[in-house]
Parts: sequence; C-alpha cells; structure tokens
Amino acid sequence: MKEDKLIPRNLRDLIEEHNVDKVLDGEVILEVPLDKIIANPFQPRRIFEQEKIDELAESIKQHGVFQPIIVKKLKDNSYMIVSGERRFRASKSVGLESIPAIIRNYTEDKVAEIALAENLQREDLTPIEEAEAYQVVMNKLGITQGELAEKVGKSRSHVTNMLGLLKLPKEVQDLLLNKKLSMGNARSLSKLKDEKVIIELANKIIDENLNVRQVEELTKEEQKSKTITRKPKKTIYNEERNLLSKYFNAKIHINNNKIVIHAKDEKQLQQLLERLIKHEISNK
Repeated sequence: MKEDKLIPRNLRDLIEEHNVDKVLDGEVILEVPLDKIIANPFQPRRIFEQEKIDELAESIKQHGVFQPIIVKKLKDNSYMIVSGERRFRASKSVGLESIPAIIRNYTEDKVAEIALAENLQREDLTPIEEAEAYQVVMNKLGITQGELAEKVGKSRSHVTNMLGLLKLPKEVQDLLLNKKLSMGNARSLSKLKDEKVIIELANKIIDENLNVRQVEELTKEEQKSKTITRKPKKTIYNEERNLLSKYFNAKIHINNNKIVIHAKDEKQLQQLLERLIKHEISNK
C-alpha cells in the first residue's frame, strides 16, 4: 500500500505496462557482445553516479550479471539499450566482452515511453533531465502537455513548469543539471527573458547562497525595472521628427527605419522635391 501512495496511479500503470525486466514466457536470454550495444538515445538520464556504477561493477565482478538487460535490434545488427544502462556501463568497466540480454522488437515510440516510465519512478532525475524526457516523449508521441501530464500522473502545471526550464540559457541549465542551482530558483529565473541577466542572477544566487524568496524578489525587481525603463516606441525620434517637420513645413513620420514626408497636394510635393534637390546639390 505504501507504493500506491508514493507513485501516482497513471505512472504506476505505465510502469506495470512496460515491466521490461520481467522475462516473458518463451523468451531466450542471449549473450550479446558489448561492442555491439549502443546507448538509448531516449535515455533522459545524463548524469550517472560513478560511485553506484563502481558498486555494481564490483558485484558483477564477483557474481556476474544476474538480470539480463533489454535491447532492441537495429538494422545494422547493433543493439540499442531499452533497459539496463547501469548494468551495461558496469560490465564494460570490469572488462566483460558480452552481457546477458533479451531482444525485443519495440518501436522507437515505445522505447521513449519506457525510458520515461523507468526513470520517473526512481525519482532521482535532475529537473533538467526530467524536462528533456518530457519534451522527447511529447515530440515522439505527438501529444500535448495536458496529455503527457495525464499519462505520467503529474499535474499540468508541474509539466509546464518543468518544460519552462528548457528556455533557460544552456549555462544555467548546466548549473541546474549539476545541482548547483535549485529547482525553485531556476523556476524564478525562467520568468525572465534577458539571457545575460538570467546568467548574472544565477551566478549571484550561487555566490551569495540566496534562498527562493530572495530570488523571487530579485526577479520581480528585474521585471519591474524593465517595465519602467522601457522607452515607449511612440516617443522615439520625437525631437528629430519635429525638426524635420519645421524644416520641410510638412507632416513627418519616422517608423520601421523609414522617414515619410507627407505632402498636402501636388504643389507642396513639387516644393519638397525642389528643396531636397537643392539641398543635395549644395552638399556636393
């Protein structure tokens, strides 16, 4: 019953549906050469803790690989990992040449879905890894944020907030990925648009060890200052426009890198042309 409280119903269904590590009736465990195996491109986890890999490697060195990994055979006779990347990495590190594996004919969509389900249940993905996993699955399955939220048993606002992190500059995403920046602080920064300001504030947060409340205040101040200091477009070139209007005795518009002189009639147009030509000749 404890698991029911920890894992949302929809996510648990997804995990059970793709219980890939369970050997099915009639399946055969084969020894697959490690040099024929490639990583799962849909694997959301970008950081593997070396200490845990080393512990698993020591166990494999003494007892071998107890549980086969799951792979998908590709057209070039190589194999893509569906489940078991830690076992694969640990086996390579101790110098094994092959690993026990079960070959399954999953579609790429299913592989992406399985990778998401398996990693979400462990709850040790970084926010960036989780956000990237959501984006990959949405793209592969062609589903909306709302549909994804329902599928993984998360609120729509949670999914939206996670995906918003991918708009942060790469430098700031890396700080979050390496756990130097908290999720709460990153969410506050994601509300800003100026990349330079976001990077400066991210470094300030780390240097001064600012908490979420302090960062929220900083971002609010930044947004407020942008609103106050932004010069309205209508006031741009007002002085220049007035000077030109007096010089030509005509209505002037300055917009989109163009200066437009409005003549009241053909007579005024002729006068304006003569004045412009005279001005051009006098400057030669």
